[in-house]
Amino acid sequence: MAKVVCVLYDDPVDGYPTKYARDGLPKLDRYPGGQTLPTPKAIDFEPGVLLGSASGELGLRKFLESAGHSLVVTSDKDGPDSIFERELVDAEIVISQPFWPAYLTEERIAKASRLKLAITAGIGSDHVDLQAAMDRGITVAEVTYCNSISVSEHVVMMILGLVRNYIPSYQWVVKGGWNIADCVARSYDIEGMQIGTVGAGRIGSAVLRRLKPFDVKLHYTDRHRLPEAVEKELGVTFHQDPASMVGVCDVVTINAPLHPETENLFDETMIARMKRGAYLVNTARGKICNRDAIARALESGQLAGYAGDVWFPQPAPKDHPWRSMPHHGMTPHISGSSLSAQARYAAGTREILECWFEGRPIREEYLIVDGGKLAGAGAHSYSAGDATRGSEEAARFKARSDSR
Repeated sequence: MAKVVCVLYDDPVDGYPTKYARDGLPKLDRYPGGQTLPTPKAIDFEPGVLLGSASGELGLRKFLESAGHSLVVTSDKDGPDSIFERELVDAEIVISQPFWPAYLTEERIAKASRLKLAITAGIGSDHVDLQAAMDRGITVAEVTYCNSISVSEHVVMMILGLVRNYIPSYQWVVKGGWNIADCVARSYDIEGMQIGTVGAGRIGSAVLRRLKPFDVKLHYTDRHRLPEAVEKELGVTFHQDPASMVGVCDVVTINAPLHPETENLFDETMIARMKRGAYLVNTARGKICNRDAIARALESGQLAGYAGDVWFPQPAPKDHPWRSMPHHGMTPHISGSSLSAQARYAAGTREILECWFEGRPIREEYLIVDGGKLAGAGAHSYSAGDATRGSEEAARFKARSDSR
């Protein structure tokens, strides 16, 4: 029987919810393009409840324990004395979310002699050292498409929030003011703007589709060009690389996976290529943007605003400059963990586990690493290598929290 270690974010500060703002979720049958939603044999949860925090357990405990497996759930993931590090030693399966990633570094993988499967409950498996997983023959899988639309909605919200100066305007209301001039002095319309996406996969394409009705000019760059019919339908212009696209854009949104080719892509040089006063939205991965270059660009005015919900490491230390830089619209990593998305990625996680235990193939689109090489979605989206370096900095957030 297998030992499963599941790392999930903490429960709400006021405790696990006993009621919710809405009753249930809309029913979906397929994703755009036709891919079916997760198809486990059963689920042991009510869609619309909080599954992604520690008490939610992704709805997996009854399923696993009834089959004789053991489940350890923890939010304590960082540092050598963490529960995750202790429990990893004899774990066969590790489940983690991108929002509160259990970083599977080369060093941790070396200690986990029994580890065979790493599941991302969500999308984006860069918190796993994919090269080390390939070298060790560990299978890496994620629930492809489960929260792509969730993230694309968040991107559009953040673009509008930055350009319309929403957050500072809201804060004037909270402070009891009616400071219209202060609010509108940085407020613009997106109508007529040039907006480009770095990455036009499931999320990037969904962003383009949602932006088209705003009467903007759309651009994209991706190592896989969209079909000509899709380009015509969206009225979108293709660019060979980010460097050739960013200079024409008023808004750039990053929707690409993190791997060695995209790490630190938006550095001082790339940001300098952008229009003065452009906006940058990053819901992909924090490491795609250079931390200090972003802060400096906001302070100098090269960027008019930066928003996103991805940081590196996660959780970000309390002194991370993105918490205090001007003109930002940052959130914790929440874009893909709405209650709607949680129901899908919890069901997808169970589907992957059912396939694993029954010896059935895991869906090709869920695979990132298999048989010692990139596979499925991984072969399409990633390059070999390691993007986990520096993740030990997340322990500083824990240390500060524990000292309070």
